[in-house]
Amino acid sequence: MINVFAKAGLALALSVCTLGAATAPASAQDVQLRIGPDGVRPVIRDRDRDYDRRDRRMGCSPGEARAAARDEGFRQTEIVRATRRSITVQGMTRRGPDRITFANRPGCPEI
Repeated sequence: MINVFAKAGLALALSVCTLGAATAPASAQDVQLRIGPDGVRPVIRDRDRDYDRRDRRMGCSPGEARAAARDEGFRQTEIVRATRRSITVQGMTRRGPDRITFANRPGCPEI
């Protein structure tokens, strides 16, 4: 009977240790160690502030639009029209001159 209790206690201890080890790395992702003149100090990041900063970014920059057009197979790209809502890029494809329009939003989605 003591053998059964010992095995159950060992199984319980192993499961508690495993559960504790699984959650420790998830909570450590918000902690950053900075090394500076005052030594090593932990800094807790505010993830909500990081997301807000990214959301406030205006839209698709002309450089991002040209890079997205190159990813679509355009060469010799140039911006021909940029409005508040869209950015139009002109360039050469395998079939000849062509245009592509991107939404002026983060990530430059194609319209």
